[in-house]
Amino acid sequence: MISVESLKVEFGVKPLFHDVSFVINDRDRIALVGKNGAGKSTLLKILCGMQNPTSGHVAIPGDTTIGYLPQVMVIQDDTTVRDEARKAFAKSMKMKERIDRMERELGERTDYESEEYNALVERFTQEHDRYMMMGGSNYEAEMERTLTGLGFIRSDLDRPTAEFSGGWRMRIELAKILLQHPDVLLLDEPTNHLDIDSIQWLEQFLATTSSAVVLVSHDRAFINNVTNRTLEITCGQVVDYKVKYDQYVVLRQERREQQLRAYENQQKEIADIKDFIERFRYKPTKAVQVQSRIKQLAKIVPIEVDEVDRSAMRLKFPPCLRSGDFPIICDEVRKDYDHTVFDHVTFTIRRGEKVAFVGKNGEGKSTLVKCIMGEIPFEGTLKIGHQVQIGYFAQNQAQLLDGEKTVYDTIDYVAKGDVRLRINDILGAFMFGGENSEKKVKVLSGGERSRLAIIRLLLEPVNLLILDEPTNHLDMQSKDVLKEAIKAFDGTAIIVSHDREFLDGLVTKVYEFGGGKVREHLGGIYDFLQSRKIESLSQLGCSSPVKQTEEPPQEEPVSQNKQNYADRRELQKRIRKAEKEVKVSEAKIEEMEARLGELDQILCTPEGASDMKLVTEYTTTKKALDNEIARWEQLSEVLEDLQSNF
Repeated sequence: MISVESLKVEFGVKPLFHDVSFVINDRDRIALVGKNGAGKSTLLKILCGMQNPTSGHVAIPGDTTIGYLPQVMVIQDDTTVRDEARKAFAKSMKMKERIDRMERELGERTDYESEEYNALVERFTQEHDRYMMMGGSNYEAEMERTLTGLGFIRSDLDRPTAEFSGGWRMRIELAKILLQHPDVLLLDEPTNHLDIDSIQWLEQFLATTSSAVVLVSHDRAFINNVTNRTLEITCGQVVDYKVKYDQYVVLRQERREQQLRAYENQQKEIADIKDFIERFRYKPTKAVQVQSRIKQLAKIVPIEVDEVDRSAMRLKFPPCLRSGDFPIICDEVRKDYDHTVFDHVTFTIRRGEKVAFVGKNGEGKSTLVKCIMGEIPFEGTLKIGHQVQIGYFAQNQAQLLDGEKTVYDTIDYVAKGDVRLRINDILGAFMFGGENSEKKVKVLSGGERSRLAIIRLLLEPVNLLILDEPTNHLDMQSKDVLKEAIKAFDGTAIIVSHDREFLDGLVTKVYEFGGGKVREHLGGIYDFLQSRKIESLSQLGCSSPVKQTEEPPQEEPVSQNKQNYADRRELQKRIRKAEKEVKVSEAKIEEMEARLGELDQILCTPEGASDMKLVTEYTTTKKALDNEIARWEQLSEVLEDLQSNF
């Protein structure tokens, strides 16, 4: 569908990438990955024609349509949500106008036998059939389904877009792109402004769309559920892995280990050549060999090793006073604006717990955080425990940084002890390596300021950590660093996030915001998602949803659901292990069969038939092959049994 050949992009002395070639096929689901600054967004802009490469060629068939969602875009504020989304159907609406004109003309004309009339009938029929194939007048229903899937409610559709935040307006732009059903979807961080429900809806949409998809995202679970191919930009090249992201991570590690071995061997070879040149440079009898080594050295192409993954780096919060046993106690908390955001909120968070606040945007997660911080008034009782010291991250925290300080000085100001010796490593882990550490805060983008505010928070002594959407501007390596720091944190943590992969293995309790209520779910984020699906099915036959909040009937189903989900995950691991063993066995069989074929040909010759070593090898290999085939049959039976139980 789209062919990229010998692409090169230069902004400075060193090319961003060069000699890049790949093909995007129909129904490809591609994850475009690489460290920040590698050129992911630039490549998307080149694919959609918004930017020209320094050299190379992008071949796109003339009838191919492309939908592109950038990270930042200019959004119109002069229409309603419905009217703005309706712009996606401009082509269909123009076609409808042409069909209506032809229909009126057919009704007015009486020259039924003329060639012109018959030609008009033919055009009308073709246009009408094409219009119906495109969905006809059903676009209003499709538009509402898409907007609802992305989190809007029906009453929102007739509100002016100016009343919505930037994140919600980005959802409108995403809806417009999806409604156009382009042949190729280019999406740059589409989940940044979506909640968990909207992300799951988008996953299902992308999994069933007929469009090819090229996706840039730092949401590991999202790209793993959507994509089947991974393009990595590294060392100025694009490496094509025809696997999902999780499998790509394994293959990339193997590739890097091979690169390191090859690099070490090359460095040894270079050292040996240089040593020879230095030892014999001034000996006339070795002049020819020395010149030969010099030419050999000049021809060596240096082996590049992929960038070091900094996710293994560990940060730890500095020690702090021990808080009381109950850092947060909420009792009948209520908050109203022009409507009730939530009421009857009652829960207790114990010292050391890591909990998640989840739910659709606008359901009150950030509002309750502001109540805890004492930033807004509320009704009810909300107690902060003894000796609680709060570290708070919200989007506006980034705006409070001193704009005249450099990135390095901002962190150096709060760093204490041995941490000061590792500031450059810490900054590098959060994409502020090299010259970026000398930038002044005032020239940083909003995302860069957010990352800097997170680093600063990591170095402050606190015992209650509250993070409101901390991962929106972090790449996967930075998220891993932050996640490991929170896991090792001795204190209590409240995390408002839609990033399932980030929350997985981090939180042990989930508070769900919705319908003016806050419901407590024990277990991790995937336990919560699994149990919620089961609850929603059981509610279909219930007349009173209040029963869900009663304690006795809820305990057993949730516990059972958690156990079922854990068993299912364990079974998946066993299946993957069995599949790997079967593949290894098949590879051994294939290798031995190939060797036996070679030996057969050799032993057919007079010389080979008399070679006892070859005869012995043939007998040994044949026996090993029979044993391996028997082993493969056993492994295959085990795999089939596991798959039948899944």
